[in-house]
Amino acid sequence: MSVSVRIPTILRTYTEGAAEVSVEPADATLSGVLDALEALAPGIRARVLDDSGALRRFVNVYVADEDVRFTDGLATPVAAGAQVSIIPAVAGG
Repeated sequence: MSVSVRIPTILRTYTEGAAEVSVEPADATLSGVLDALEALAPGIRARVLDDSGALRRFVNVYVADEDVRFTDGLATPVAAGAQVSIIPAVAGG
């Protein structure tokens, strides 16, 4: 099963500049996708997840255009061919 992951500019140093990568997760969940992404781009998971293993507060992750904070979080199912987008939150005033 292949899943594409869109990488924001700030994290592309982990993917050698690639804006999108394909991963083949062993587990068909967002957690499995992040594990596969970490294997491909070591260090990137620590930028997406905090020390407790939860999604960082200012990082939004979408699976097929659904915000995982409103679905099952890291347990959100990811279908073959789905697109996962990692989007840093923008704040300011």
